[in-house]
Amino acid sequence: MTMTRKRRSQVLPFSRVSIIGLGLIGSSVARAVRQQMPTVRLTGHDADADVRVRADALGIVDDVTDTLGAAVTDAELVILCVPVGAMGAVAAEMAADLPIEAVVSDVGSCKAEVIRALTAALPGATIVPAHPVAGTEQSGPEAGFASLFNRRWCIVTPLPDGDPVATERVAEFWRRLGSMVEIMAPDHHDRVLAVTSHLPHLIAYTIVGTANDLAEVTQSEVIKFSAGGFRDFTRIAASDPTMWRDVFLANKEAVLEMLQRFSEDLSHLQRAIRWDDGDTLHDLFSRTRTIRRSIVDQGQDDAAADFGRKHD
Repeated sequence: MTMTRKRRSQVLPFSRVSIIGLGLIGSSVARAVRQQMPTVRLTGHDADADVRVRADALGIVDDVTDTLGAAVTDAELVILCVPVGAMGAVAAEMAADLPIEAVVSDVGSCKAEVIRALTAALPGATIVPAHPVAGTEQSGPEAGFASLFNRRWCIVTPLPDGDPVATERVAEFWRRLGSMVEIMAPDHHDRVLAVTSHLPHLIAYTIVGTANDLAEVTQSEVIKFSAGGFRDFTRIAASDPTMWRDVFLANKEAVLEMLQRFSEDLSHLQRAIRWDDGDTLHDLFSRTRTIRRSIVDQGQDDAAADFGRKHD
């Protein structure tokens, strides 16, 4: 029995993988596959001709195709690494060339809308959505790196009537890249990510924009006197604008729900400050400090001082 399990664990979940979209996430997937599953045949495509040239020069995939159809024609796994607003159009464009046995997945940070788009464009296809909860504010094929997914969660959100074997193959693919895998219902995923990712980005965009708009605070002063908190907000607010525009529109119901809850909590905090309610402030700050410590304890961030920034 032990020998049988060992042999199965060595079998690759997929031998031919096509990556559509060669930006930060797509190029990181390619690099991680190169490192962890070097015998996998990698094909890549990007709608931007300049990105295709740069990705080809980097050698992150075996072949960079000029057309979407050529990229998927013999694929076992197709991973859509494009903005969520483009998923439906990309899926429709590749539908005629997609092998019937291929598994289609994605890396989008909202799932219900992506599932609607993919199932409409690819009726009958085997679709296993996924979301690696990892990234940086950088973009482009040069920004990717193989260790991006190490010890980071990848949430797999199978369709209610999805193929369990295909789901496990996709889950195992992400485990091979270093991810911890969680299986989750699509709607639940979207509510969770609205709190942990989408709302923080919305707040960051708003704070940075507000600081820049204040007439009495010039842009040079905002930059010159950026303390750690504002500096971290600017990092988040530097994320790809197309991707995040699409995320907020695709997951708007969950985002609006969480934004309403945040607004209520913010009003409560505003009242505490106005009425010198130090106990309420201290209780809140103590609870949030505990949450930060638990994130570090689970290995999801660095416990080093100043978030591990290098200092002279």
